[in-house]
Amino acid sequence: MMGRSPCCELEAHTNKGTWTKEEDELLVNYIALHGEGCWRSLPKAAGLLRCGKSCRLRWINYLRPDLKRGNFTQEEDEIIIKLHSLLGNKWSLIARRLSGRTDNEIKNYWNTHIKRKLIHRGIDPQTHLPLKNATPTPTADKNRICLSLRSPTPSSSGTIEETQPHSQLQHEQNAAVAVDLELSIGLPSYSTTASDETTTTTADIGAC
Repeated sequence: MMGRSPCCELEAHTNKGTWTKEEDELLVNYIALHGEGCWRSLPKAAGLLRCGKSCRLRWINYLRPDLKRGNFTQEEDEIIIKLHSLLGNKWSLIARRLSGRTDNEIKNYWNTHIKRKLIHRGIDPQTHLPLKNATPTPTADKNRICLSLRSPTPSSSGTIEETQPHSQLQHEQNAAVAVDLELSIGLPSYSTTASDETTTTTADIGAC
């Protein structure tokens, strides 16, 4: 039974795992002088104990000078969405139209960010058609509830209930003031009457 043929002659004796700084420099310097060429024969020519596939992925995904680092921009998001609606999951074709980005990077970004963004917009990430059972986002419902709590609509009954106790209290205060006025006015009148009665009594006694 024949197995799959190795990608290069040195596959049985190649290094595995993380690339070292020295290996990166060998690969970068070789491609700078000779170009990419054939990945199967490149490791031996560059003096690397790596397989051709490992060299290709290392160059494309990490060492290319035109690689774009950092987060995707809003413009890149819209380009990826548009290309995916036309090409589907053909990440290598999408990467060719997105300068500085790799197919693996775009695929991971699609699965972790853009799919959720489309679902939030009410769009199916696979068909790019509106979702059948799209519902309002909880944020919108929350804002609507807060708005209704902050801006209640006054009713006629509520207005009567609020103004009626105030009017009754004002009436009681006015009545108390009137009583105080009557008392303050009545006291001097009472004293004058008593004095008159005393004077009259003394005069009557003197007359007798």
